[in-house]
Amino acid sequence: MGLRRRELLIGLAGAGGLTLAGCGRDREPAPPPKPAVLRFEPALDARDVDARQPGRVTVTDGALRSVEWIDETGRPLPGALSADQRTWTSAEPLGYGHTYTAKAVAHGETGDITATANCATVVPDRLVDVSLRSATMVELAENDTYGVGLVLVAHFAEPVDRVTAETQLKVITEPAVPGSWFWLDDQNAHWRPERYYAAGSRVTVAAELFGVPLGGGAYGLRDQRVSVLIGPARVAIADDNTKMIDVFENGNLVRTMPTSMGMGGSAVVGGRLLSFWTRPGTYTVLDRQNPVIMDSSSYGLPVNSRLGYKTSIDHAVRISHDGIFVHALAESMWAQGNTNVSHGCLNLSPADAAWFYDFIGTGDVVEVRNTGGEPLDIWQNGDWSMPWPDWLRGSARA
Repeated sequence: MGLRRRELLIGLAGAGGLTLAGCGRDREPAPPPKPAVLRFEPALDARDVDARQPGRVTVTDGALRSVEWIDETGRPLPGALSADQRTWTSAEPLGYGHTYTAKAVAHGETGDITATANCATVVPDRLVDVSLRSATMVELAENDTYGVGLVLVAHFAEPVDRVTAETQLKVITEPAVPGSWFWLDDQNAHWRPERYYAAGSRVTVAAELFGVPLGGGAYGLRDQRVSVLIGPARVAIADDNTKMIDVFENGNLVRTMPTSMGMGGSAVVGGRLLSFWTRPGTYTVLDRQNPVIMDSSSYGLPVNSRLGYKTSIDHAVRISHDGIFVHALAESMWAQGNTNVSHGCLNLSPADAAWFYDFIGTGDVVEVRNTGGEPLDIWQNGDWSMPWPDWLRGSARA
């Protein structure tokens, strides 16, 4: 009797369990509808916003219906919706000194929602521009051709924070070569590779300065980018031991020319020490003039003094910022190849000077070897004369 009762209780418990299990399959309640959520970048009431930043609106759990982004003058900021209608991005950066009001409408599961935001961008004390040049101090021109000794120059309109500015100066070479910036002062930075470029290279320099704080309340005016080509490898080697200039193109000797270089020595004129050496070092071609008026008073030597002069010279190739030229001078042909008689220039015969003038170009190299006097200084166009470890120390990020 006890056994049957226990079996019955177990059976009832089992049956009840099965019944409860069958009745427990209730459906979960449906989730509530999600409203669309709008987000603005810059955020609501943002101030001193980066001028480079674009305006952006994004929606979660919905799709954008419309976006208006209006500046203080009533001008709408152009922009476009993404393909999935979840993001709107302005087609231009927000810029300097603007106050914007943004309004967006989005549709979600609960219907349309509208949201607004406003922001203000940074107001610079002043804007600073940069000129991208070669060592000639003439601005680079897109797709122009320069020699393998091209030196890039970034000249800022006023002093800037070197580290910040250098970070925004980019140089790309094809093929790639190691290179670095060297700051002469807070307004002028020069860039060159460790060795001459390969013939046929392309060099691109970019200054990404718009929106960038450059120190003292100044900001960059604009972005710039220019790309130039490197021509054949033309290198002239003037050796004072031989009094000859050997001219090479792509490693091949194409002409040898007798020359007469600086007579040497120095003189104090008007309290200023003047040197008459052709300084040793690596120069690059700055420009060519035919003819050029050479006036010794331009570097402190009066025309009416014993060594002074003012004369017209043909086929003059300038290689330094302080007046050193490779040029024609028939009067010194007797000395060319054997004696130095010039004030510092490299004299050639009229025929050789005319050939060299036509052959050589901006950025081509003139190496002066075995002369006396102080080594060529960087301010004279002696960028390539500086040893590479010293050049690297001139970087703001060194």
